[in-house]
Amino acid sequence: MVIPKLGRSPSIRDRVEDTLSAHRNELVALLSRYVAQGNGILQPHHLIDELDNIVGDDVGRQKLSDGPFGQILKSAQEAIVLPPFVAIAVRPRPGVWEYVRVNVYELSVDQLSVSEYLRFKEELVDGMFNDYYVLELDLEPFNATFPRPNRSSSIGNGVQFLNRHLSSIMFRNKDSLEPLLDFLRAHKHKGQVMMLNDRIQSISRLQSALVKAEDHLTKLPPETPFGEFEYVFQGMGFERGWGDTAQRVLEMIHLLLDILQAPDPSTLETFLGRIPMVFNVVILSPHGYFGQANVLGLPDTGGQVVYILDQVRALESEMFLRIQKQGLDVTPRILIVTRLIPDAKGTTCNQRLERVSGTEHTHILRVPFRTEKGILRKWISRFDVWPYLETFAEDAASEIAAELQGIPDLIIGNYSDGNLVASLLASKLGVTQCTIAHALEKTKYPDSDIYWKKFDDKYHFSCQFTADLIAMNNADFIITSTYQEIAGTSLPKTVAPWYYEVKNTVGQYESHTAFTLPGLYRVVHGIDVFDPKFNIVSPGADMCIYFPFSEVEKRLTALHGSIEKLLYDPEQNEEHIGLLNDRSKPIIFSMARLDRVKNITGLVECYAKNAKLRELANLVVVAGYNDVKKSNDREEIVEIEKMHELMKNYDLQGQFRWISAQTNRARNGELYRYIADTKGIFVQPAFYEAFGLTVVEAMTCGLPTFATCHGGPAEIIEPGVSGFNIDPYHPDQVAAVMVDFFEKCKEDPSYWNKISDGGLQRIYERYTWKIYSERLMTLAGVYGFWKYVSKLERRETRRYLEMFYILKFRELGKFSSPGDR
Repeated sequence: MVIPKLGRSPSIRDRVEDTLSAHRNELVALLSRYVAQGNGILQPHHLIDELDNIVGDDVGRQKLSDGPFGQILKSAQEAIVLPPFVAIAVRPRPGVWEYVRVNVYELSVDQLSVSEYLRFKEELVDGMFNDYYVLELDLEPFNATFPRPNRSSSIGNGVQFLNRHLSSIMFRNKDSLEPLLDFLRAHKHKGQVMMLNDRIQSISRLQSALVKAEDHLTKLPPETPFGEFEYVFQGMGFERGWGDTAQRVLEMIHLLLDILQAPDPSTLETFLGRIPMVFNVVILSPHGYFGQANVLGLPDTGGQVVYILDQVRALESEMFLRIQKQGLDVTPRILIVTRLIPDAKGTTCNQRLERVSGTEHTHILRVPFRTEKGILRKWISRFDVWPYLETFAEDAASEIAAELQGIPDLIIGNYSDGNLVASLLASKLGVTQCTIAHALEKTKYPDSDIYWKKFDDKYHFSCQFTADLIAMNNADFIITSTYQEIAGTSLPKTVAPWYYEVKNTVGQYESHTAFTLPGLYRVVHGIDVFDPKFNIVSPGADMCIYFPFSEVEKRLTALHGSIEKLLYDPEQNEEHIGLLNDRSKPIIFSMARLDRVKNITGLVECYAKNAKLRELANLVVVAGYNDVKKSNDREEIVEIEKMHELMKNYDLQGQFRWISAQTNRARNGELYRYIADTKGIFVQPAFYEAFGLTVVEAMTCGLPTFATCHGGPAEIIEPGVSGFNIDPYHPDQVAAVMVDFFEKCKEDPSYWNKISDGGLQRIYERYTWKIYSERLMTLAGVYGFWKYVSKLERRETRRYLEMFYILKFRELGKFSSPGDR
């Protein structure tokens, strides 16, 4: 038997050179077509499409397509053309990149480093230049010694990897248990000692005390309150925090004994998750109108507000439950820190403190944007907030301290502005920081990095991308709703087997691995998607509001009159325009902000152009304002004008209804169910959607859902089982999929129920706030411990980020905001 020799995998350069040898004519023809297009950036579909246009016989073209270079093109994310050169960025799998450059005239091939590739790319903007001393941001040296997985399928499972790593170290080296002892001994809340007191000074002493405690507890009835044996336990070295009953304390003691004797990842995670660590939480969300009523649909105010309000209700409930089980008499507090807006447009956004309904000890704390000229009175766009955030963070720190009478145990940032403020506060206070991006703008706006100067007056992306880099690297852990947020696609089969290798797109965080802002700085290693700080924790919908249409006894039938008026009232006003003449038709329904990325006008155009779809169903959208005079948002105004043009040009009267943004969540929930009563569908047509909260809401109400394949919905929906994925870049195909669905439902009415039931099953398995809050609290425990044991290593990273913030962000954030004017 011949044993094959092991060798290294061929590099991208090797594969290009092999193709030049085997298929020289076809490859030269293809590369020449790229070069003929002149200076520019070619996107993946451009690279693939040109394969069909090369001169030569079909057999040669097919061999090129099926060979090594064809595989390179299928993994390519972009190509930079600067004749006679073509440089290609290749992503063989999520999180792994290579760069190659071909001189088409000389047929020579070079493998490029990240820095060389970015420098070459910069020539698109600046031309040839000889400045070799461009500021390069490289965070890899600080993370070189940090443990991390190397399989793409492990991305987003950071806490599992971390637990395996920590338990492995503890198993191999018993001295590494000392940090766990120190961590337990350092536990206090407002001066109250918890877990261990000074009687336990060593691991051996801890083990013997645990054995004594175990012996004592086994003699007590399981439900014996902690108070009845507290005095005995204090004598052994134990304080409150182990549990409220003998049974729960015994469970904790068994977990710790197992860790000390033979640590394993599951036991370690369970134990760390049960340690009392989180009593006060601060959640940052500065931009937009953050309130509980009359805010949804206002500029920059949508899914993030809903997400946070649902999050804190579930989180407070979980905190209460855990504190009770830990045997503590502590009242948890959650503060949502946002901006106070004096000119509040009929909302409560001008009130300093507001309790969140459905909670006992959760409040919205509003802090104004302040300048030397005084307090900023009006709303400003999320793209214009950067000059105010440092002062906002300082003021918020004082307000938080006053409200909590101390410091928080966990700070959670939201979106770019909230995450930057969270970074400033966490660094100042020394507490655990969690980052939630919701949406990183860099992936929404193609080429917004290389051509940042074109965007900066309007969007200030130089500030935003800098803030994002600082926050994601400063965070102790990062929560995403989907795998794609981190590392795009192709998705590992373990995440979404139905979507495997259908697409090959870059994740939001992955897009920050390497990029350049020419003339400003170059990022050669911004973030590593393999970092164990990344965790996928998907949210759900509030099941008090969003529940299946079939739960008749819970239905809000009292609202049906106002819903029917919304849908069918012939009066044309600022709340609704357009008419639905045939009420027997099912309704195609969509609800979102009215901006370019959400693509509501794209859905309307898709519907308008398909006569069969118009014959089968009506279209109803809930989005923004219908009058440009009502809006101050630049993108929304453009979309409003476009919507009116579509209504006029395609004569949609009688088949289309445009309802302005609705802020009554209870009625919105019933509206989903009312649409389901018509045997309608929900459509989410965004060009990109980080998660898709409305997708979860619609599915939770039992409404068959058609959602974009670009982003999170691709993981939520199993095509043909729990809904359908659609590609908004191919609207004709989108219309065809909807037509096919309605025709199948006509032939077999049970088909609608089948998809509805499949969607509900998917929700119950993965997307509930109960699952989310349990996971978040466990993550806070594990990463709180990891922060404690790794603080020396992280300090270098934070000092580097502080320097980057002071030298770069501060200068970028000094632009004149509309608020100042």
